[in-house]
Amino acid sequence: MENTIGEEKEGLGEVTILGDPKEEFIKFLKTFKDIHGKLKYWDKVLDMTIKGERSIVIDFPDLYITNPQLALYVVENPREALDHASQALKELVANENRELAAKIDRFYVRFRDLPETVPIRRLGSEHIEKLIQIEGVVTRMTPTMERLYKAVFQCTNCGTEIEVIQEGDTLEYPTECACGGKPSFKLLLHKSKFIDIQKIMVQERPEEIPPGQLPRSIEVVLTEDLVDKARPGDRVTIVGILTIKGERSVKKGSKLTFEMRIEANNVEVSQKVLEELEISKEDERKILELARDPKIREKIINSVAPAIYGYEHIKKAIALLLFGGVPKELRDGTRIRGDIHVLLVGDPGTAKSQLLQYVARIAPRGIYTSGKGTTAAGLTAAVLRDKSTGEYYLEAGALVLGDGGIVCIDEIDKMRAEDRVAIHEAMEQQSYHKDFELLLANGRKVKIGELVDRLIANNKDRVISGVETEILPVNNIEILSYDFISKNIVKIKANRVSRHKAPRKF
Repeated sequence: MENTIGEEKEGLGEVTILGDPKEEFIKFLKTFKDIHGKLKYWDKVLDMTIKGERSIVIDFPDLYITNPQLALYVVENPREALDHASQALKELVANENRELAAKIDRFYVRFRDLPETVPIRRLGSEHIEKLIQIEGVVTRMTPTMERLYKAVFQCTNCGTEIEVIQEGDTLEYPTECACGGKPSFKLLLHKSKFIDIQKIMVQERPEEIPPGQLPRSIEVVLTEDLVDKARPGDRVTIVGILTIKGERSVKKGSKLTFEMRIEANNVEVSQKVLEELEISKEDERKILELARDPKIREKIINSVAPAIYGYEHIKKAIALLLFGGVPKELRDGTRIRGDIHVLLVGDPGTAKSQLLQYVARIAPRGIYTSGKGTTAAGLTAAVLRDKSTGEYYLEAGALVLGDGGIVCIDEIDKMRAEDRVAIHEAMEQQSYHKDFELLLANGRKVKIGELVDRLIANNKDRVISGVETEILPVNNIEILSYDFISKNIVKIKANRVSRHKAPRKF
C-alpha cells in the first residue's frame, strides 16, 4: 500500500491526498530556491557527498512555505516523516556518490526554527510523539555510549542469521526461526550495527523560572553527529520527538506512570547570550541618544537597585562589573583579565543580599548561589550517578553555568575554606597555588611551585620579566590534561611557566 499524507478537515473524515512523502521530500530538496535564486538544499546535498557528511539541516519555514501539508505531516507524524526524509536523502546521495551511500547506513534530515517553542514547564501529554522545539541550559551530560540498533542473531539449531531492529530500551530476540526448531539464538556482536548515543539534561533558563519555583529539567537523547555538540553550561535550542521512557518494553504488571524525554532531531548551541538580544531601530536611537548625555555615568549608577538609597561607590563598582573590562594580551605573553570581581563586606541588614539578587536578575546570564550550602563541586563540576539507570553524569556547577555572565555568591564567609579555594583559581589568571599538584606525562606528580622554582633557578638567563611576574619559555615539559571536546585524558606540551612575585609594598 502506498504511503500518503494529507490534511484532515475538521468535522469531516476527508484527507487531501498528496502522494508518496519520499517523493515530496526529493522534490523539495532538489527544487527549493532561496531569495537569491540559488538551489539552497541541493547545494547542501552536493556538499555532503564531497565532505562525507550524514545529515542536512532544513529551515522549517522553507518547508512550510513550499509544502504546508508536508510540514504538518512532519510535526504530527515525525517518526514516519523523518524516515521518509532519510530515505529521500539517501537516494539523492546515492545518485551522486554511491560509495558514500553504501558506507553510511542511515542519513538524517534535521529541522530547525519551528514556529513554536514550547517551555519545558508546559510539556504535556498532547505533545507526546509530536515534533517540538524547546530552549534551555545543559546541566548534565553522559559520556558517549554505543547503542545497538540492528542486532544479528544466529540460530543455534541451523546456523541461520536473523537481523532484528532494536527499538526499545531492552534487547529484543527473534521469536522463531525458519528451521522450525525450539527457538535458541546467540547474539553476534561483531556483525551487529551500533550508533553513538549520549544523554544530556536540559534545564529551564534562569530567566524563565517563575518566582519561588524550582527549575524543571528534561532528559534529551543525542545520536550520531549530535553527540558532543553541546556541553554543560551551553544554552541550546533542541528540536526533537517527545517520547516516554520504556514505551516499547511495557509488560504486564508495569507501572502506569512514565517519565518524558526527547529524542533529539537537531541541536543548536547559542554562541553568546548577548547576541540573542534583538535591538530594534527605536532601541538603537535611544542608545545613541543616551550616549550623548553628559550625565550618563550618574544615570547608570543610579539605576542599579534604585529602591536602595545611597551606596553610590558600591553601585559604581557594580555598574563597572556589569559592563566588564577589556582583556589584554601583552607582548611577553602575560594575560591581564578583563573580568571585574566585587566583594561586599558589611553589617547584617545593609542590603548586601538585595544588591546581589538584583545583579543576578538583570545580568543576561546571572547565576545566584548561597555559600551556606555551596561546595567546590557545586561551584565547578561534579560527577553524579543516576539512581534509576546507574549512568554517570557530568553536572555543571554555578561557575560553569555562569560562564560569560555573572555568578553571585551570597554568604561567602559561611563556605568551608577548602571549598572557597575552588573560586580563587577561576577568578585569577588561571594560575594555581604553589602546592597544587601537577601530573606529568611520565606519571610523576610534582608540586607546581617546586617545579617552576627549579626551572627558573636553572634557566635564569632565559627568564622574561613582566609586571611583578617572571616568565620562562619551555619546550620539554609534557603534562596530562583532560580534553573537554574528546572527553579523553591527553598529553599536552607546556610552552611557558610563570610565577608572580610578591609586591614590595602591601
